[in-house]
Amino acid sequence: MKGKFQFPTPYTVLIIVIVLCAGATWLLPSGSYDKLTYSSESDEFVIHSQNTTQAVPANQNVLISLGIPIQIEKFRNGSIKKPVSIPNSYKEVESTPQGFKEVLFAPIRGIYEVVDIMLFVLVLGGFIGVFNQSGAFDKGIALLAQRLKGREGILIIVVTSLVAVGGTTFGMAEETFAFYPFLIPVFIAAGYDLLVPVAVIFIGSSIGNMGAVINPFSTIIASDAAGVSWTVGFFSRLAMLLIGTAICVAYVWRYANKVKRNPAASLVAVQTAPVETNSVSGNEETTVEGLKPSTKFLFVLFALSFAVMIYGVARLGWWFEEMTALFLVASILIGLIQRINERAFVDVFITGAKELLGVSFIVGIARGVTFILNDGHISDTILFYATKVVDGMPAMVFMPALMAVFFVLTLFISSTSGLAVVSMPILSALGPVVGVPQEEIVNAYLFGCGLMTFITPTGLALPSLAMVNVNYNTWLKFIWPLLVILAVVGIIILWLGVIF
Repeated sequence: MKGKFQFPTPYTVLIIVIVLCAGATWLLPSGSYDKLTYSSESDEFVIHSQNTTQAVPANQNVLISLGIPIQIEKFRNGSIKKPVSIPNSYKEVESTPQGFKEVLFAPIRGIYEVVDIMLFVLVLGGFIGVFNQSGAFDKGIALLAQRLKGREGILIIVVTSLVAVGGTTFGMAEETFAFYPFLIPVFIAAGYDLLVPVAVIFIGSSIGNMGAVINPFSTIIASDAAGVSWTVGFFSRLAMLLIGTAICVAYVWRYANKVKRNPAASLVAVQTAPVETNSVSGNEETTVEGLKPSTKFLFVLFALSFAVMIYGVARLGWWFEEMTALFLVASILIGLIQRINERAFVDVFITGAKELLGVSFIVGIARGVTFILNDGHISDTILFYATKVVDGMPAMVFMPALMAVFFVLTLFISSTSGLAVVSMPILSALGPVVGVPQEEIVNAYLFGCGLMTFITPTGLALPSLAMVNVNYNTWLKFIWPLLVILAVVGIIILWLGVIF
């Protein structure tokens, strides 16, 4: 309808967030905690205070005197790599408000910062493009739709659960971008709308990270920073994972079945997918006898690429450089098997990469928010005042309030490991004061961060939605009841952890 409000694109949303954060640097006082880093070369701690640095011996007594509850071995074995905030060291510093120039350069600096992730996304798009060239994709989806006819809900259970396992074990997040191009047509062929695949994948990853049982990038780093073993508080996290995943599956299942029965009930009925799905839909009524050996071999290679990626990240310490190289090599192998000539291979690869160019830009622009907050010196200010809010509260009020604090902080510090080392030494020190076990403060951090992960525009919500061309406001309308339910479950689990 003419004149009807249209929600801005993800790019505009992120620029608005950057501008608002820049505005906050004019309103909030600039401040900073002293930071502690470890030098492996000299086996010393270095204390950074405003414009001065001081080297001190690296021993446990120094950490105790500074109020940092971390074991010295955690620094020496590399578990703690980022600067750690020193409790009770906050002080106001000279104001550095961020103006037009800083806002202009923030997205560019963000792109420089995450160029490794952006390159991974582009190569992944090229990989999908080369695989699609074989036609195996459409045949496989048609066969899957035929085999699962009447039982399509199994896809929701299986995919959500598997992605949640990836989130809880090794923090699967950006890696999920790999699943959208081939799972979107599968769910569309099953009779669902575009919200279902993004819900299954993104919600699965988010609930896995919210109930992160052994995630080294959040649970273990946060536990180390709080001075407790990551094994303590295990059952609270396991309860959040199991109950939360069951709730998420039921929530998505209910919506998916409603859409399947009545397509008019879809929240994205007027939107279209950024991938070709017409051929898939047309194959639903076609009987597929089976796949040729050559097609099966391509699927084996396709699946093996993702299996190797997961194993490499979880067991070999791989990151985006290795994952990008993996999919580049896999693209070349698939091209050789299909006997695509060099010029055609390059054209197909570039076309596939182009499909995900917008997604990669969203990832880069989102990182620009961090530069505005850090250069404006208000990240620590927000943490300082958040600490004041929860300090001295009764234990049963403290836990949900602390969870809310971490929920808000994640909007400004999207890195889970970064937020852990910055906030945990300070907020964990409040535990003994209010009678709360420190492991439950770690769990409050995980639950609060995990909740914000579902919706934060500075995280992976916007690039994930861009994969399926779903608007952010549509996503908020869909997800908010689930967030309320998960928040209540998280608070109950935290209360039980305090009581028992």
